[in-house]
Amino acid sequence: MDADVVVVGAGLAGLVATAELADRGKRVVLVDQEGEQSLGGQAFWSFGGLFLVDSPEQRRMGIKDSLELATQDWMGSAQFDRDEDFWPRKWAEAYLHFAAGEKRAWLHEQGHRLFPVVGWAERGDGRADGHGNSVPRFHITWGTGPGLVEPFERRVRAAVASGRVTLAFRHRVDELVETAGSVTGVRGHLLAPDGADRGRPSSREEVGDFEITAQAVIVTSGGIGGDHDLVRRAWPERLGSPPARMVAGVPAHVDGRMLGITQAAGGHVINPDRMWHYTEGLRNWDPVWDNHGIRILPGPSSLWLDARGRRFPAPYFPGFDTLGTLGHIMRSGHDYSWFVLTQRIIEKEFALSGSEQNPDLTGKDVRQVLGRARKGAPAPVEAFKQHGEDFVVADTLDELVRGMNALTGDDLIDVESLRRTIVARDNEMDNDFTKDAQVTAIRGARNYRGDKLIRVATPHKLLDPKAGPLIAVRLNILTRKTLGGLETDLAGRVLRAGGEPLPGVYAAGEVSGFGGGGMHGYNSLEGTFLGGCLFSGRTAGRSVAAAL
Repeated sequence: MDADVVVVGAGLAGLVATAELADRGKRVVLVDQEGEQSLGGQAFWSFGGLFLVDSPEQRRMGIKDSLELATQDWMGSAQFDRDEDFWPRKWAEAYLHFAAGEKRAWLHEQGHRLFPVVGWAERGDGRADGHGNSVPRFHITWGTGPGLVEPFERRVRAAVASGRVTLAFRHRVDELVETAGSVTGVRGHLLAPDGADRGRPSSREEVGDFEITAQAVIVTSGGIGGDHDLVRRAWPERLGSPPARMVAGVPAHVDGRMLGITQAAGGHVINPDRMWHYTEGLRNWDPVWDNHGIRILPGPSSLWLDARGRRFPAPYFPGFDTLGTLGHIMRSGHDYSWFVLTQRIIEKEFALSGSEQNPDLTGKDVRQVLGRARKGAPAPVEAFKQHGEDFVVADTLDELVRGMNALTGDDLIDVESLRRTIVARDNEMDNDFTKDAQVTAIRGARNYRGDKLIRVATPHKLLDPKAGPLIAVRLNILTRKTLGGLETDLAGRVLRAGGEPLPGVYAAGEVSGFGGGGMHGYNSLEGTFLGGCLFSGRTAGRSVAAAL
């Protein structure tokens, strides 16, 4: 054997699995089709958000959380309804116990730290037993994505130095090797060296072959979000028609190849129609990869309109129900929508997802972070407002609508119709009580200290000149996560269609639907993708080490 274990994919799940194996004395070869500059995969680009339950950070912010409440929220969001949801449900239950138990302490032990204000992501569909987080649970890593990758990269590099781990970059796996009924390694092509910056397209020129033998293979290769044709092919009817135009939330190398390769070897893929894409995508004015999209992390105050300028109904407010809103957009006959807001709202409520869009948090710069409390939008947000092609800024509503119609090249929005919509909303701001569900939600959000402090603007009229100028933002569909994947049991073993393990093959991370073939069910509660990579990578690494 060339190694005890081959791990395919050097993203977060692969790093965690490799670190756990090496710490238990196993010899590991970690292979990836990209170069060393891409170590950490998608996690490097992330905001570093983690789902935790009843954490010290929550308690300090006055949040009462519990495993019971988190389970109610998770199951109400997952809506498990298929026979093949047996293992996804088991993984969801195990992950909830991890998030409410040792997850924070395990990370803290390795030097991981959290930003003290807990965010309230995915606020839900308005039902107590339905989709969404009943309380804020989104814990931001101090250092964002790179800060989360760092402890595991450090552990892996220490294992490289001691000879327990070999890093094999530019190795593209094309086949799982089977011997006497068990998978005993991987086979593929060596790709030409390429110094392309992290995230940028790299060469696919083949310069040789390789084969690595091992006692087990752990697949941690990610999902399909970089291949928009695959996304459209898997698009479910319940989300309307697949969008003709999307922006890419992940680099092109997130191509889903290992799903098909593992399936060809006998692995069972389940829930391929479950996926997670965002509705608030901006085309990056300073892109890293082709068609690069950045997501707005919105507060609740912007007015959300369809392509014709019609206001979205409850509960489709900013930050509430991602897939419900996605389905509403795609059933509208158009694949984009609009936020209309004020300068006062953008200064308080707009954040951008991603490590590179949050240099203060990523760089662990306390002074810069405190600067967010000053007047003015954060610098990355202001840069998008000035340079981004999806922004329209105007002093009057007539001017704003002319700019919106000019941006899309059609005249779908009628200024007088939009004026009536905005005036009706503004009239609801004159009293502390209202029948407008979004205004109620805004005021309710400000009851949470964290939202009032840094996340939700003081309620005001959109047409108040003192709050201006007016801003319109065209929102694109942004690809992100595969919620289904390779079916795995609670040891991370990949299963065949009949339910028996595929000998020698394990999986973790997005390729396994973050555990079981889809532990989220139909919906994510946010902060659960990175956490799913951590938990499933740890589980697979420890399981393989114990089995060998």
